[in-house]
Amino acid sequence: MSGQATKARHITKGSVFDDLGFAGPEAASLKVKAKILSALLEHIRRRRYTQAQLVQLLDDYQPNVSNLLNGKISKMSIEKLLYYGQRLNLDAEISLKSKPRPVRPRKTRVA
Repeated sequence: MSGQATKARHITKGSVFDDLGFAGPEAASLKVKAKILSALLEHIRRRRYTQAQLVQLLDDYQPNVSNLLNGKISKMSIEKLLYYGQRLNLDAEISLKSKPRPVRPRKTRVA
């Protein structure tokens, strides 16, 4: 391997969903799902729940629990993920905030 540093081959927009070309609302929905899923999986990992225990706790079918544990967010709604959080005794908090305005370059005046 040469001593050269690896150059970035892609400049990110700040979100993998934006980078993959999802439209604004769809990307926003996927970001929310991903955050909820991450929190659920972290809680499940800390508590060391088995899939069988989760079927009982979440009051859902095994294939749905399997989708959760395998991170298949396309097969779950935000509502379903929030329901799982409630069943696991987790509080949910959702907030909206203004996007920062893009910085526009100043026009230079020629006198």
